[in-house]
Amino acid sequence: MKVLVMYVDEFGYTPAQKNLDNATEVTESATFQDSILAFIQVEENDEEKDVKSREKKLVNHLKWTARKNNCKRLILHSFAHLSESKASVEFTKELFDLAEKRLQNAEFITAQTPFGYFLDLTIKAPGFSLARIWATL
Repeated sequence: MKVLVMYVDEFGYTPAQKNLDNATEVTESATFQDSILAFIQVEENDEEKDVKSREKKLVNHLKWTARKNNCKRLILHSFAHLSESKASVEFTKELFDLAEKRLQNAEFITAQTPFGYFLDLTIKAPGFSLARIWATL
């Protein structure tokens, strides 16, 4: 799994194009302030491991990043452009849902960008040391 995490002053999206036929219909835009934005690519070899172990690894990394940025809001964004390897849609979505639930149980405010869509994005991100962190998990 590859993860690029950014602290953002502001992040917004508008659904532009549906790219998964069975994705839920979404037309609403959303905007978030003072958040951790996680671009996540789940890879094929992640499916060889238990989904719960991958979820725990992801959540621990996101919680660490949030603490370092003194932030309680996390946005999960499926971003299949960090590696050539891709996990199945089903495994990726299950991992995202489990991670979001665990983060909520830890009292984080969470959101997921629409799964199965290309999105128009607006990002306002400050430039300081821990505002951008890339990891292989």
